Amino acid sequence: MERIASFSVDHNKLKPGMYLSRVDGDVVTYDLRFKVPNSGDLLSNAELHSAEHLLATLLRNSEHRDAVIYFGPMGCQTGFYLLVDGRQLDHAGAIGLMREVCRQGAGFTGEMPGKSAAECGNFRNLDLELAKRLCRFYGDLIRDWTVDRLSYES
Repeated sequence: MERIASFSVDHNKLKPGMYLSRVDGDVVTYDLRFKVPNSGDLLSNAELHSAEHLLATLLRNSEHRDAVIYFGPMGCQTGFYLLVDGRQLDHAGAIGLMREVCRQGAGFTGEMPGKSAAECGNFRNLDLELAKRLCRFYGDLIRDWTVDRLSYES
């Protein structure tokens, strides 16, 4: 059985940031790492779920919404994957998009998107303040991120 690409990244060296995970034809996958893998410092279920709702909503309402294929949490609870159509959004554009949605998320006002029993099967653990805090953190983290920094460290 072939080893999947993400298992080839040394998670003992991986730091929070934004990385180019893989390119499959026109589909570009970004690794949005919020926490240090293997540190025991994971995103809580409420953090992961809340940030997912807010960021996914902002991404799918952005000017680049047609380029967004998927946004969702990593099973290891250290971040998210963002999949985009590389024909519509280049690497610099993807970094800029994440900066913008994090800025919007940090200052978001109103109701948490999807926080009802009709919209979400686990709506009770959604917390807008947790989501806003994570948006602020990640926005600050990638504020000066460049395309040159998208590569995993060897």
